[in-house]
Order: sequence, then structure tokens, then C-alpha cells
Amino acid sequence: MAPKSPAQTLLEKADKKAASSSGWFSSSSTKFEEAGDLYQQAANSFKLEKLFKEAGDCFAREAECREKCKEANDAANAWWNAAKAYKRGYPDLAIQALTQTIVHFTQGGRFRQAADREKEIAQIYLQEQNDLRRACESYERAGDWYAQEDAIATANACFKDAADLHADLEEYPAAIARYEQVADHSLSSALTKYSVKEYWLRALLCCLALQDTVTAKRNLQRYGSLDTTFTSTREAKFINALIEAVDAGDPEMFTAAVVEFDQVTKLDNWKTAILLKIKKGIQEEPGLT
Repeated sequence: MAPKSPAQTLLEKADKKAASSSGWFSSSSTKFEEAGDLYQQAANSFKLEKLFKEAGDCFAREAECREKCKEANDAANAWWNAAKAYKRGYPDLAIQALTQTIVHFTQGGRFRQAADREKEIAQIYLQEQNDLRRACESYERAGDWYAQEDAIATANACFKDAADLHADLEEYPAAIARYEQVADHSLSSALTKYSVKEYWLRALLCCLALQDTVTAKRNLQRYGSLDTTFTSTREAKFINALIEAVDAGDPEMFTAAVVEFDQVTKLDNWKTAILLKIKKGIQEEPGLT
């Protein structure tokens, strides 16, 4: 029989301590405090052995012990440590642990930290599970919490990520609303004003993905009234060229405008994907060739 690893020995000690009856001279909180310490040691020992599922399980048991001792901050920290271990191959468990962390943070009024963990959840949904819907919801929730805490730049980054995902899900009106929200916030600061043309470009591309050139023209005019420099930008001229191509039902004119823009400002994956959808819409328009 193989000898027990140090981590396994610590885990057994922790389980025994947690299951023991409280003696005459010790309270149950002391018992769980000691068990929590042992679970933490076992978790760290499992991490050394690169057994991340076992490490996460031990941190989760530690968190439960901290909760029994009414140590909310220590419990939140243990759940976060569990999540970090579970991230190494167990995304569902990582999300569960982060959700528990958020419960403690929101109950304690620590919304900035809750937002940080919610953003982590969004990234797991997106990168590990390709669940765009849930990633979008988590980005929006994180954005709301950051905004409450006056972390406006971080909130805007989350809302922009949510807008991109709304567009990927072909929820274009929701995407437009989020891009415009981020642009409005960015207009008010000299540091972020330069990025407004990017958000408006994305919002206008969403209009064209709906084949709605009327709204695109109206919004283009409105954005120009909010920032008079926008009308002369490459982004605004690009959108004008695309509107003209969509109205004419001319895929070649559309492609030429895209190629010309891309030569100076390289298109990212998001723009490339939505431009392909717009072009497909032109080609499928009845009566157009």
C-alpha cells in the first residue's frame, strides 16, 4: 500500500477535526477554526502536488468552516482560492466558487471586489465554455457594480465587452444602446474622448447589420452633433461609404470601401465578422444582384 501524501494526511486530520464533538473547554467555533486552518494547509499541499481539483475542494471546505465561524472575509478569501485552483481545468466549479465569493462581498457592501469576481466569471464563460449569453450577463452585472463604485473606466470596459457579445448574438439594438452608453460616458473626459469614434463606429455597424440605413444616417448625424470632429473622421467617412453601398445593393462597392479602410486601420475580428454579415445581407436582399 502506497504511503499517504502529506496533503492526504492533512485532509484526514481536517475531516477528523471538523467531525469531532466539541469538548468541555472548547467551543464549536474553535473546532471549525482549527479545521479550517487544516483544510487550508491541505489545499496548499495539494497545489504543490498539482492536484488542483483536490486543492479546490479543500479550499471550499475551509470556506464552509469559516462561514460556520461567521468569518465572512476569510470565507470569501477561501472561496476565491478555491476558484483559482478550480480554474485549472474545472470551469464549472470555478464559477460556483466565485459566485459564493460574490455573495459574501455583496452582503458586506464590497461591490468593487464583487465586480472583479463577476468579471472573472464572464471571462470563464467566454474563454472556457463559449457561453456568450452568460458571459454578456456577467459583464453587464460587473459593469453595474463598477459604476456604483465610481469606477467608470472599468465599468465602461465591461459594458463595451457586453455590447460586443450582444452583437455576436445578433441582438443589435441592445448592442447599440450599450455602445452609445459607453460613448456618452467617454465624451465627458479628455482622457477617454479619443475612443468615442470607435464605439460609434461599432454602433453604426450594428445598424447596418440590421440593414437599417435610415437609422444609421440619423445616428451618424446625431453623433456629429455630439462631437463636431466626428464627421471628418475616417470612421464616419467609412460608414458613409458603407451606407451608400447598402442603399445601392452593391456588394463590390461595399468590399472596395472595406478594403480601403483596412489598408490604413486594420480591422479586428469583431469588425470583420459583422462586415461579412452586412455584406451577406446585401447579397440576400430580394431584387438585388
